[in-house]
Amino acid sequence: MFEAYQKHVAERAALGLPPLPLSAAQTTALVALLQKPAVGTEAALLDLLRNQVPPGVDEASKVKAGFLAGVAQGKIASPLLDKSAAVQLLGTMLGGYNVQPLIDLLDEAELAPAAEAALSGTLLVYDAFSEVVAKAKTNPHAQQVVANWAEATWFTSRAPMSEELTVTVFKVAGETNTDDLSPASEAWSRPDIPLHAQSMLVNRLPGSLPVIEELKKKGHPIVYVGDVVGTGSSRKSGVNSMLWHMGRDIPHVPAKRTGGVVMGSTIAPIYFNTAEDSGMLPIQCDVTSLETGDIITINTRTGTITRNGQTVTNFSLSPATLPDEVQAGGRVRLWGCRLPPCSGSRRCRKIPARDTHWPRRWWARLAA
Repeated sequence: MFEAYQKHVAERAALGLPPLPLSAAQTTALVALLQKPAVGTEAALLDLLRNQVPPGVDEASKVKAGFLAGVAQGKIASPLLDKSAAVQLLGTMLGGYNVQPLIDLLDEAELAPAAEAALSGTLLVYDAFSEVVAKAKTNPHAQQVVANWAEATWFTSRAPMSEELTVTVFKVAGETNTDDLSPASEAWSRPDIPLHAQSMLVNRLPGSLPVIEELKKKGHPIVYVGDVVGTGSSRKSGVNSMLWHMGRDIPHVPAKRTGGVVMGSTIAPIYFNTAEDSGMLPIQCDVTSLETGDIITINTRTGTITRNGQTVTNFSLSPATLPDEVQAGGRVRLWGCRLPPCSGSRRCRKIPARDTHWPRRWWARLAA
């Protein structure tokens, strides 16, 4: 498996692509290798475990969570991982198969503090929320997890949205629709985000991807600028393609990106919402004076965009929760948790939509 995967890495690199995430079968082979690693492969095997297994409820994630739980519980031995490291890695898996092992470890005196820290940053726990609350009646670590959820420490521990962003403009004049960003003719490649992103703008503006790569040499992130951006269908793959070229990697999540900035005189509402969900900063403003290659500074506090020290346009962040959404890594992390007893119904709607502390208060009411 390891040799075949190394060959796959080389083949993808020749195409300018990162390797695909590990499958369940590959992850099964990986955890066997981690128990008896060949000399010289140790660092590479650990990197695969940390960064190339999909998080959440993928079948490969199930294999990874089971292995890490076994190491943490002392049932599986690996010379490359101790119990504490295994718990820490369980905490990077976002939710799903890692949740129950972490809840069980709250009862292990040696590892309970690490499990507490891991669970406090895990949002997608679903029905297990009630189990943690019940355990909190007698377990101080579970009690602290609930308190951390209520205080939204997962959110407050993240860096806030930058007050100033210096970026290089890539502008597509006129209208960019979602089929320009994610062509229907290339729909077969959409699950492979890096590969599908190679088709971005191939029909609308052929030759644009080499231009983007050249602009990156200026040393700043790229901002996508258009007169009208994101019209057409609601396909998320359009945002995924843009993020691949403009965004940044997500730790422990293979072949996906977040962040980035998109600007348009008009941004289609559904596209705007999808950008919010993905952790991108969408800004609507007059872009007529901006051109490809411009290096601009976006001041998110004053709502000004400057070039060479001169203001070229102004904007206002809307909705007012955009800074929170960027800080959280996407609106989905704020509104997508839907844990009992909330279920996204009346309790959520009681929170003022423009309350600057709404993530913390939402969780506080949820915990109550």
